[in-house]
Amino acid sequence: MSSSLVTSPWFRFTFPLMLLAAIWYGMNNVIVLTRANSGLAGGLPYALFLSSIAIAFIFKQSRMAMVACTMLISYWVIQYRLQSPLYTGSTLLELSILSFVLPVACLLSYAFKNGDLLSRAFFVYLILLACFGLWAYVTVDYYVSGGYGSLKDTFLFSVPEISKLPFILVLYLLAMVGITGIFVLTKNRIMDVFIYTAILMSSTTFIFFQLQFVSSTMFSLSGALMMLYLISASHEMAFNDQLTQLPGRHALEIDLRSPGRKFAIAMVDIDHFKSFNDSYGHDTGDDVLKLVASRIRLVKGKAKIYRYGGEEFTILFKGKTAEQAKEYLEQIRQDIEQYDLVIRDSDSRPKDDKYGATKRSDNRSQSVNITISVGVCDSSLEKRAKEAIKRADEALYQAKKAGRNRIKIASYS
Repeated sequence: MSSSLVTSPWFRFTFPLMLLAAIWYGMNNVIVLTRANSGLAGGLPYALFLSSIAIAFIFKQSRMAMVACTMLISYWVIQYRLQSPLYTGSTLLELSILSFVLPVACLLSYAFKNGDLLSRAFFVYLILLACFGLWAYVTVDYYVSGGYGSLKDTFLFSVPEISKLPFILVLYLLAMVGITGIFVLTKNRIMDVFIYTAILMSSTTFIFFQLQFVSSTMFSLSGALMMLYLISASHEMAFNDQLTQLPGRHALEIDLRSPGRKFAIAMVDIDHFKSFNDSYGHDTGDDVLKLVASRIRLVKGKAKIYRYGGEEFTILFKGKTAEQAKEYLEQIRQDIEQYDLVIRDSDSRPKDDKYGATKRSDNRSQSVNITISVGVCDSSLEKRAKEAIKRADEALYQAKKAGRNRIKIASYS
């Protein structure tokens, strides 16, 4: 299975659903297996969530650790507070509170930046979870002491044919699954699928809570997928450039091991980038890199694009000659040349957004045009891909020397 398929938004959206459907189809076998290994099955989610937190710690994925902590605590609550029949005591109310709080807690992780687990943000998140717990305790205590007398007839009203969970919460959970699913389809980030999976599996647990071993099964599946996503996130960190979101040099080196018998390699460099960076600052320089990366992505010819380093990019055309590649590269060169990049003076920009909107036409803003130079070499000149890159780099230097904003093809001379 290709990496492009595995990382596609539709695969990330449907894969947890397919696993859920497969488990649901064989639920009777799952129950038999779980009953025979009840001790192991009951403790498996703890091990998976703790392992996820440990992996998140290693790769400094604190937001994923936040979600794993939420799932770990929620599973503990289920095991130690919700094992009595739903309509006895405050069990249904506690399940209802948990089903409401868990998606909110998971979505709260978006409010923080990724970092170390010993960071302030992670401890603030834990304090928020403690506040949720305190609120739940006060609510349940008041209910047990006689408060919320009509709660069962209103808020806790359920439709037994659908779920023993209050009907309003069933709709709420389905909405949360839908919203996070849209995030996966539109944003396609690891964090999105991480939260989507957590809410999907926990919602299935809450809606079908009456089923035997549903919590250990769904939370185990969620924990296993979390570990998979964390490994995937570490892979992206190792192979993808964080600024441009293009594959990095390490990914290029691996792909160059098997470029095929016929290929062309282009080295792309942003003209006058250093002086541009010095004039407008590193933040604007980063914007230029992201702009060029976004335009280069549009190159045709089934090319694969990489950030080589600094202001250089590499484009690999499999099954193409240098002349064929030049046609596609010329389209991108013209596209970037004609693109107006608006530069604003960030120091004088108003802090108030509404006031700032009225100043958009201010002469503090100016537009500039970026150009690129390109060198190309193909396998007819160099059979070895690494040597072809060197020759493409030499052609790039010739393009710079000839006046920039042009494409040069490497030759024997």
